[in-house]
Amino acid sequence: MEFTLQDLLYTARTLRKTPAFTLAAIATLALGMGANSAIFQLLDAVRLRTLPVAEPQRLARIQIGNGRGFGVSHYPDNLSYPLFEQIREHQQAFSGVLAWDSGYLAERIGTAEQSHPAPVLRVSGEFFSTLGIPPAAGRLFGKEDDQRGCPAPTVVLGYTFWQSEFAGQLSAIGSRVMVDDQPLEIIGVTPAGFSGPEVGPRFDLALPLCSLSILHPRDQPPFERKDYYWLNVMGRLNPGWTLARATEQLQVISPDIMQATVPTGYSRGSMKRYLGFRLTALPGATGVSRLREEYDRSLWLLLGLTGLVLLIACANLANLMLARSGAREREFAVRVALGAGRGRLIRQSLTESLALAASGAVLGLFVAAALSRGILSFLSTRNNPLHLDLVLDWRILTFTAAVASATCILFGLVPALRGSRAQPAAAVKRGGRGLTTDRARFGFQRFLVVVQVSVSLVLVTGALLFVGSFRRLATLDPGFRAEGLLIANFEIPRQAPLLRQLLEEVRSTPQVESAAATTNFLLGGGSWSLGIRTGSGVVKAESKFTWVTPGYFTTVQTPILAGRDFTSYDSETSPKVAVVNQQFAKIFFPGVDVIGKTFRTAPEPHYPEAEYQVVGLIRNTRYFSLQEPEPPMAYGPASQYPPGPAGTMMYIRSGAPLSTVEAAVRRRIAAWRPGTGMQFGVFQQRISDSLVRERLLAALSGFFGALAAVLASIGLYGVLAYHAVRRRNEIGIRVALGATRNQIVGLVLKEAALLVVLGLAIGLACSLAAADAAASLLFGVSARDPWRLGAAAVALAAAAAMGSVLPARRAARLDPMIALRDD
Repeated sequence: MEFTLQDLLYTARTLRKTPAFTLAAIATLALGMGANSAIFQLLDAVRLRTLPVAEPQRLARIQIGNGRGFGVSHYPDNLSYPLFEQIREHQQAFSGVLAWDSGYLAERIGTAEQSHPAPVLRVSGEFFSTLGIPPAAGRLFGKEDDQRGCPAPTVVLGYTFWQSEFAGQLSAIGSRVMVDDQPLEIIGVTPAGFSGPEVGPRFDLALPLCSLSILHPRDQPPFERKDYYWLNVMGRLNPGWTLARATEQLQVISPDIMQATVPTGYSRGSMKRYLGFRLTALPGATGVSRLREEYDRSLWLLLGLTGLVLLIACANLANLMLARSGAREREFAVRVALGAGRGRLIRQSLTESLALAASGAVLGLFVAAALSRGILSFLSTRNNPLHLDLVLDWRILTFTAAVASATCILFGLVPALRGSRAQPAAAVKRGGRGLTTDRARFGFQRFLVVVQVSVSLVLVTGALLFVGSFRRLATLDPGFRAEGLLIANFEIPRQAPLLRQLLEEVRSTPQVESAAATTNFLLGGGSWSLGIRTGSGVVKAESKFTWVTPGYFTTVQTPILAGRDFTSYDSETSPKVAVVNQQFAKIFFPGVDVIGKTFRTAPEPHYPEAEYQVVGLIRNTRYFSLQEPEPPMAYGPASQYPPGPAGTMMYIRSGAPLSTVEAAVRRRIAAWRPGTGMQFGVFQQRISDSLVRERLLAALSGFFGALAAVLASIGLYGVLAYHAVRRRNEIGIRVALGATRNQIVGLVLKEAALLVVLGLAIGLACSLAAADAAASLLFGVSARDPWRLGAAAVALAAAAAMGSVLPARRAARLDPMIALRDD
């Protein structure tokens, strides 16, 4: 203990004598460790942390088969309400089964004069009791609150909403709050820190599932629909049950459940496929998260990139520590002469490294907190706000401590071992000048420079790839023109005369150039897939279907390549017609003129078999996202939409500021039909929001790549400068014997070039080996693109050259008389 205290005091004095080195080292470590901890903190929040509920390890998600779902729902892991009821009634593996629906935004919370939108979580009556969530105030839902028809409509407040809107007053319990013009009684408040079983979104209000029939009486309730997959379902395992045993029990009851819930209207093949589905139980302790699915690979990749940056930082510090140990050779020799053992010297040196690493780790936690919140803010958009509980839990602290320990070993161990080998007689003889022929001293430093260059090339290459991928997406022609396009959704009864009048009101609004209704927005997916039969009568493949009003293609500015647009003559009673895209024509009518051709659709629930004649051909447009290729698409007139009248979703085009247009449309519709709910969005912003992940990868990889190049340049500069000082005798002799300054510069640059070329060669091999890890996250660029690999090598070589020139010029200006005076 006494020696440890002495080591700490000596370390403090030593580091205080070299403030520039100490501050630079701590700052470098703080940046490297902070970046690693920030990415790990996000990974912890998104993937590793369990839900804040009772015994989360007993929770299981109930899905179909391998969890990929039916493939017919925009949210593929969801189940229908009849499926949920059947599971709840017949299962034996769970002490409770719950269901919820998230993503609903109540447009009007409060009075008409003072209202605002709020995210809502709709849950089954057993939701809170099955999760084991206690109320912060009042009570939470029970089975009696979720009865068909909702005879006594109630609402539970989220803790944050309770604090912000009701100042945390207990008097809020029992009062009423207006939700989309319906008064609901407040019965309780959820505890702080509970944001639902879905990671990312947060709710302000929780409503029972039955509230759908009150808040949306105009829409067809989904409780009886066997083809509407909208519920997340989860169960709590009975004591002693495992996921495998629960799955076996679900498999046993699956045939009867699927038979009882098969939707009407399926073709024979679709019905057979549905009846073959089987239920399964999947781990549910960490909840569900579409954020996890979207960003999991990206976060792991970023963690790898930050790890490489920290490796470069450690190599830099190891070189600095080696240089310090060389400069302190006489000090170590004197301590050995006075009786200090080698172990004591190693411990002293490692104590200095540990002090630097610990200081960097502590400061890195502050860097991590700021960076993780900055990244979360970057990922959060107006249409998709994210709320993650970024706390310093034991996993974050353990990870940071482990990184600090590894960092200490990486940059401190070799300098400590080298410094402990000091020989008193040799050190006194050299007088602190160093041997001109002792190149072994610099071997490890050269190795570290090679490591820095090779790792930096991997990072710079990754930066160029991700920046190039983002640029390709940002400049991609999606097949329509997003600029000047406003999207709108109106809450209005689905009655054909009302929908026609709604469209006319929007079109007649000043500054509106054109408007058209649709059943699905672009880049959102969600269209129904229908099997297509051509002349052979066999279903060849499936096509996405969307129904639109006349003028749609003009509004979104997708060119009609052949044929015509829909007109008012394409009515409910006229023959069914369709406009198809190039991919549809290529698959179903290859090599022929598609105009005038007919096809039939396979029957699906609410979509009976029908024959369509192709009247128009449009260019391909992106459907799911900008990244995914265009599927075959068919468009029908909204007047012929099989489920019934459609027209509440619209595109509005204008050359005026869209905020002005939105305000004008709101006033027009409010004057025509007061109380109509309206939601608007700028379509260009929708596209920008869809590129958040790619923008994040481009920004962070670009920053890390630039940082790596700078650190590699600094590392090369430090080694060459130190090497030149240690070789001053040799250089002095060369100059005295007639060597010119250019020859001395060439001598230093030759050594630098050797290290850089070797590092680039190794880095190139590593970049090619790591290409597959990034390939799935790239768009429009090859992970092995030779041009980008070459550009990365040239950029890094230029950075290395900048770090080499100054030490070379300093060595060339060395006065031989001064250099030889010490000999």
